[in-house]
Amino acid sequence: MADEFMKGFGILVTAGLGWLVVAGWYKTPSFQGPQLLGTYPEDPGVYTQIAIALGEGLFYFAILGALAFWVLIPVINQAREAYAERK
Repeated sequence: MADEFMKGFGILVTAGLGWLVVAGWYKTPSFQGPQLLGTYPEDPGVYTQIAIALGEGLFYFAILGALAFWVLIPVINQAREAYAERK
């Protein structure tokens, strides 16, 4: 179980750091306003659009990847063991 925890934690930290970088660059208009949760630029260029898509993908990958290794895989393993014992 420790290896699943560390895989999920690694995904959360790595993808979360990538999201923080992209959000810091594109969603922080000033230090007095909302930081990391502001709005994206209204007329982004091609590279900005790629970075925004990458940032959004990293955010959801961090959340879903950690949940997959912390919740989904252990539940599947326990269900397999319970099924094998019952059989």
